Amino acid sequence: MATVLLATFDLMPDGEPGGAALPKALAPHGIEARWVRWDDPGVDWSAADLVAVRSTWDYHRRLADFLAWAREVDAATTLLNGADVFAWNADKAYLVELAQLVPTVPTATLDDTDLAAGLADALERWGSVVVKPRTGAGGVGVVVAESLADPRLEGLVAGPWLAQPLVESVRTTGESSVYVFDGRAVAQVDKVVGSQAATGEVRVHELYGGSSRPVALDPERAAVATEAVRQGARHWDADLAYARVDLVSWEGRWVVGELELIEPGLYLDVDPANAERFAEVVVRRLRSA
Repeated sequence: MATVLLATFDLMPDGEPGGAALPKALAPHGIEARWVRWDDPGVDWSAADLVAVRSTWDYHRRLADFLAWAREVDAATTLLNGADVFAWNADKAYLVELAQLVPTVPTATLDDTDLAAGLADALERWGSVVVKPRTGAGGVGVVVAESLADPRLEGLVAGPWLAQPLVESVRTTGESSVYVFDGRAVAQVDKVVGSQAATGEVRVHELYGGSSRPVALDPERAAVATEAVRQGARHWDADLAYARVDLVSWEGRWVVGELELIEPGLYLDVDPANAERFAEVVVRRLRSA
């Protein structure tokens, strides 16, 4: 029986919401899977046949430690997507490179050496802008600003940051997440801001009042997501077992908002079928090892 370790963090010892479905989906394939903390010193990662990073949702606060751990695991066994992929995907500045390959939300980088000048340029280009940390997760630290005097900028978390235009369609159409497993789009979850959109909220996370639901794959969105993963894998010479591509409608077409390759939630509580889809990825990788 093969052993698979599903990496999580200490506040979620049982994994992401609906996480019990993953071990259940893997068991019929002769695979013993269990959830373990990525920073648990008692875990022998080399004893696992495969490690899948799942709900390590503190990595952005402990990036250096997390990447060091990933490199150690990558050297000892099969780590899906791999430590090098994690390193560049952890810095959302990858969106600047990705924009040269596929339609992507326009993105500028900011840091403390030129924050005012960079913000002024972004505001001149796009009007209202969204500022977010370059290493972040869950919508933490996202700020919308309309001028340099906007008091919301006082809430900036530690930089560096990204600046992007405010994509108004997020408040109406919402955002789509397309799952691409082994290069193929397999599922789609649509997310909307909810009632707080009227107050200016742009985050679709449940924490901020948003909601999510599984929908049939839209061919246009699936094509954009698949191409984003294909181009990303080619550009960075990476073997991408799984990806979640977040898409928004910008200037009449679907574009990439994020290409998530570290620990994207599978929305197992919303779309339980993603457990079997992810299990199939694991089975294929174990067979090819």
